[in-house]
Amino acid sequence: MAQKLNLARIRALQTDALENIESYMDPDTPKALEQFTAKMSAILLAAPDMLDSVPEYLPMALYGRVKFTPAAKLQWQQWLNSATAPSWDEFKISVAFNNADLALVKAIRAHSEAQLIEACAVLFLLDGSGTLTAKRRNGSETYNEDPSYEDDEQDDVDSDSPHYDSDDYGSDDDSDEEGYDNQYDDIRFNGEKP
Repeated sequence: MAQKLNLARIRALQTDALENIESYMDPDTPKALEQFTAKMSAILLAAPDMLDSVPEYLPMALYGRVKFTPAAKLQWQQWLNSATAPSWDEFKISVAFNNADLALVKAIRAHSEAQLIEACAVLFLLDGSGTLTAKRRNGSETYNEDPSYEDDEQDDVDSDSPHYDSDDYGSDDDSDEEGYDNQYDDIRFNGEKP
């Protein structure tokens, strides 16, 4: 009988991993995510049982280092749609690991084959969602996975309309703001240097 995939757990892992991955995607420090995942891989290699308390670390450690062929993507989609876990023989040909990660993969498999399969399911979902790909491509904090998306909440006011007044929307120049009080500008916390 085939093992089942716990889709609720996989979705939770995806959310946790996504939040952590996004927190390291900063255009000002482009190597931050790579450095973090390298450290995470080393930690998990030394202590795979750490995944029992923080299972989202494995998809983070392998993020961007796992490939799925088009045929494998179809297979993964079927497994997720039916909540059926692949057998080891099916799994090992559905994921292409980076050679540098093989020691980690073997260590995790020895600890828990199920966690390795779950992590790859999460990576498949992250890879297919398009959200991180779009963020990596444009390096912005705001992104949308649907390129045909249009904002439904656009202003109904047309700049050519006789009722449009640019002064109603303020200006970016607050230097002459009346009533501005700078008494709080020099507040410091304990130990903070001016």
